[in-house]
Amino acid sequence: MHIHILGICGTFMGGLALIARSAGHTVTGCDAGVYPPMSTQLEEQGIELIEGFGAEQTRLSPDLYIVGNVVTRGNPLMEAILDQGLPYTSGPQWLGENILHKQHVLAVAGTHGKTSTSSMLGWILEQAQLSPNFLIGGVAPGLGVSARFNPEQSLFVIEADEYDTAFFDKRSKFVHYRPRTAILNNLEYDHADIFPDLHAIQTQFHHLVRTIPSSGLILRPTHTPSLDETLARGCWTPVEQFGPDGDWDSKAISATSFDVMFKGQSQGIVQWTLTGEHNRLNALAAIAAAHHVGVKPEQACAALSQFAGIKRRMEVRGVVNDITVYDDFAHHPTAIATTLAGLRSQTGKATRILAVLEPRSNTMKLGAMAARLPGSLEDADLVFCYGETQGKHALGWDAAKVLAPLGDRATAWNDLDKMVQAIVQASQPGDAIVVMSNGSFGGIHQRLLDQLSR
Repeated sequence: MHIHILGICGTFMGGLALIARSAGHTVTGCDAGVYPPMSTQLEEQGIELIEGFGAEQTRLSPDLYIVGNVVTRGNPLMEAILDQGLPYTSGPQWLGENILHKQHVLAVAGTHGKTSTSSMLGWILEQAQLSPNFLIGGVAPGLGVSARFNPEQSLFVIEADEYDTAFFDKRSKFVHYRPRTAILNNLEYDHADIFPDLHAIQTQFHHLVRTIPSSGLILRPTHTPSLDETLARGCWTPVEQFGPDGDWDSKAISATSFDVMFKGQSQGIVQWTLTGEHNRLNALAAIAAAHHVGVKPEQACAALSQFAGIKRRMEVRGVVNDITVYDDFAHHPTAIATTLAGLRSQTGKATRILAVLEPRSNTMKLGAMAARLPGSLEDADLVFCYGETQGKHALGWDAAKVLAPLGDRATAWNDLDKMVQAIVQASQPGDAIVVMSNGSFGGIHQRLLDQLSR
């Protein structure tokens, strides 16, 4: 079958393209701004990429068009597909109907930690010689790629996103995934551009829960009222809890090591370079999910002790004059707070933390979480917040006013060059500069390193 993918360079759709190719299909695709690293991965697999969404691409005459959720009405190629009555479907629906229905799916859902937990789980299964298939939103160094599929293997780890499926299917992507093992990592309000409130997101999670078989397993954190409410609407699957007072718990030994407990009994120690309670909870969820498919906890702990983390999760981009520049994907107040708290627990009060923030996600641009920003930045000694005043990434709120409770510790900027200069001037040997954004942030990491070198 010849499949043509619209929006192929996104992480999910690019990964889907690799999976479809591995499943024996001929795959082509298009996107606005065909760009690496995904374009490189695809071209190496012999997948032809076309720049733009021109209507003339219907001349390729594929058997099916797979439509990414970046595609909207008015897109020239989509309009031509609709006018000509050509066959199309969404990426999640195609994946569920053609790949996942034959697999034991281990789905990782939740507002935060999906990529990290999925990568940990995939790494554990890989180290246990189970050779899992996977589709993850980031690249763990040990796994090498973000997607892999071998029809001979039966386990499939997937990052289960609650974002909508396509312009013609407003259900969450994960409703299509048919999980047998499901991690519901946490549940908060997010994606303010498509969900009016938390209850609307809970409804989508309820729909996911309704698809999990009674022979499966749901893993969820303790002390999470939003998940309590969701599961109270109906649950037909056994549930295990992880975190304080849960079936799976941890006992901290140091900032970077902890003892894993299952029903009060020690199962093994994880010693790694990652920090923060959020990473310990992600690890517990991954260990518990691996246990459900036969991996002993002590094996999982040994595997995670060799886990090197994933790109853009407290990734060290460079050290200049004893000043460390980190890159982190945090863009929601909860994620910002846990990222900074994790670093503070590792460094103590002796290290100054300079938080550099770009509120770039749709939720943050709309201001739905703006009031929570000052509290999420309490562990930072200095805060630099960048927001465009025009264009698609412009903020709809006054950053200086929102951050006023932090006093002189926080400054707001709309000129990236001037902000970089200010960060460099404020920096001292021993500082940690934590750059947080879900975008490229204008290449600020390298710009800081270059100017610090000078």
